[in-house]
Amino acid sequence: MCWTPHATVATIVERDGRFLVVEEISAGRRVINQPAGHIEENEAITAAAVRETLEETGWHVEPEHLVGLYTYRAPSNGVTYYRFCFAARAVQQVPDAELDSDILRALWLTREELAAREKDLRSPLVLRCIDDYLSGRRFPLDFVVEHSV
Repeated sequence: MCWTPHATVATIVERDGRFLVVEEISAGRRVINQPAGHIEENEAITAAAVRETLEETGWHVEPEHLVGLYTYRAPSNGVTYYRFCFAARAVQQVPDAELDSDILRALWLTREELAAREKDLRSPLVLRCIDDYLSGRRFPLDFVVEHSV
């Protein structure tokens, strides 16, 4: 048996005390998550965060910090995910952007609004990443070293 880890990115975008999140369908259930997704082959990690945020929310963002690297084993499927979570600045919204097919809509919610909908969060990492961000946890982007051959 070959174990395959899943490398993912997530992006925290805060504006006026609200966080950019997506409402999406996962395993037939409506859930809330940060803009997030898998890193594609030969893709830089920060570039993946920018791409996923645009594809899922219609927002161009500029990563400013790494908030953390998180490990999560999904109880629904036993898959282990390694999440690089970035803090980014909203740059520009694309009017009428076509979002990924599993995304229902992008929302701006406060931390309190997210906590009130905890049962709807895709994973506990949604609040954990926001709480780490709010506590001031920040690493420079060059903490992630990407070496290509």
